Amino acid sequence: MSVAEPRRIVLFRHAKADWPQVTDHERPLAERGRMDAAVAGRKLADTAIPFDLALCSTAIRTRETWKLAVHEFPQRPKTVYEERIYEASPGELIALLNETPDDAQNVILIGHNPGVQGLADILAGAAEGDARERMNRRGFPAAAFAVLSFDGSWKSLEPGVATLRDYWAPED
Repeated sequence: MSVAEPRRIVLFRHAKADWPQVTDHERPLAERGRMDAAVAGRKLADTAIPFDLALCSTAIRTRETWKLAVHEFPQRPKTVYEERIYEASPGELIALLNETPDDAQNVILIGHNPGVQGLADILAGAAEGDARERMNRRGFPAAAFAVLSFDGSWKSLEPGVATLRDYWAPED
């Protein structure tokens, strides 16, 4: 793979979580979250992006979201469960993505708000069609995802270099 080929990153927020008497990190998905995660997985599979790498927060709700979503994919990418995604700021997420090996062309990051939404906003210097308008109108609800692309190496990922190609969120 050449760094001249556009890279794609999908920012995927975990599905709706339940609120049992556990720590925030240990919160599981709610029933609706389990359904939405599978639907999001089908929508992600429909993008036909051949993911090379999945970076997933270690929180229970993100792990459950990813397990249900990836089940819908034709091929499972290498998955790395990364503690630094939990409660990460957009800047911390960029720093993490800057560490991605350049042989990974297409990456999906499964994380949390406000970091995921903030990262989508910060990276997208441009947008196709009405993707930005839809994302701004809906926000980044549980199980939403944004598809961005950029040119260059992962080390060159910084604010404004990406194009927002698509955005999807489940209907309330």
